[in-house]
Amino acid sequence: MYEQIAANKRKSAVLVFLFVLFIAALGYAFSTLTGWGTPGLVAAVVFALISALGSYYASDKIALSISQARPATKEEFPYLVNVVEGLTIAAGIPAPRCYVIDDTAPNAFATGRDPKHAVVCVTTGLLQKMDRAELEGVVAHEMSHIRFYDIRLMTLVVVMVGIMALLSDWILRSFLWGGRARRGGRDKNGGEAILIAIGLLLAVLAPIAATLIRMAISRKREFLADAGAAQLTRYPAGLASALRKIAADREPLEAANKATAHLYIANPLLDHKGKLNKLFSTHPPIEERIAALEKR
Repeated sequence: MYEQIAANKRKSAVLVFLFVLFIAALGYAFSTLTGWGTPGLVAAVVFALISALGSYYASDKIALSISQARPATKEEFPYLVNVVEGLTIAAGIPAPRCYVIDDTAPNAFATGRDPKHAVVCVTTGLLQKMDRAELEGVVAHEMSHIRFYDIRLMTLVVVMVGIMALLSDWILRSFLWGGRARRGGRDKNGGEAILIAIGLLLAVLAPIAATLIRMAISRKREFLADAGAAQLTRYPAGLASALRKIAADREPLEAANKATAHLYIANPLLDHKGKLNKLFSTHPPIEERIAALEKR
């Protein structure tokens, strides 16, 4: 388990480093191709940073609002609050806030920017369909996302994807609006023409590559959180059983969408036949996760 945790952290760090390189390349392409120079680049970066900071600090509120979640009180959901409090002690982190989504589809997610500002959200369907061991497995999985700072990592990754998309869009729009014309016709030079072609190709492909990297990171963190759940509960069979029930359930999660799908313990947008291109999935196949848990 510890070897898997260490390996996933190393791979995730490499993938985030690739994001940084992409953003640096896009910044250079933006200033070079649009003809706006340093002022244009500074304006783009400032705007992107303001948007990123707003998203970072309000990530939990945004996710809960989109998911139509409401606070889970101890009076209404004592079972859930009790499980969260018990696992909080085992994990050694501050108690996250508890929320519920009124939906019969079983699922759950964690969000926030750090353990002090974290949220665990489950559907009412999860509470109805899981026994104690299964619920503890699911909550422990989400608690592991909090404990390992996955919630911060995924928030940062989503923000970086947004920055890439923004810069790429600005590059293409500025070029189409004649940004290079302001550079005195230097684009007629052969070297300049090659630079333009490379920059435009980068602007088109960078958001796609960034999205694939985001999904790859998300898949790695799911395996890591499964391992963390097994460590917290000392009963990996509980989470494995919960994953089987979630995979077998055919009820769609109405509140889920592409913006929040990567947060959930199991992809709520997976079609009922289970057919989803692995390359474009935010989650590893549940069968692989169950097999890994059963080996522990």
